Amino acid sequence: MATTKEFRDFVVQSLSCLEEITCRSMMGEYLLYYKGLLFGGIYDGRLLVKITDTNKAFGMSEEIPYKGAKPMFYFVELENQKLLKEVVLATCDGLRQSVKK
Repeated sequence: MATTKEFRDFVVQSLSCLEEITCRSMMGEYLLYYKGLLFGGIYDGRLLVKITDTNKAFGMSEEIPYKGAKPMFYFVELENQKLLKEVVLATCDGLRQSVKK
């Protein structure tokens, strides 16, 4: 089931607490970038972020974005922009750390 444009717009609006968020369409779903770094996506009406050591403390559940993909964390509280910002920043910090290794 593809994500609706309305849900995409809602997620992008929720992410407006962060500057430099971009969203790219990919086969009916959407990839999300913060300052050019891919941190997650919108899959089947769910906001999913990559799993990193730095975002495990938030206690999000693991979900599979699509068949054959690695698990990602499912962010549920889209109305909570403060928490959403913390999760995205922690995720991106973890992704940058893993690149440096």
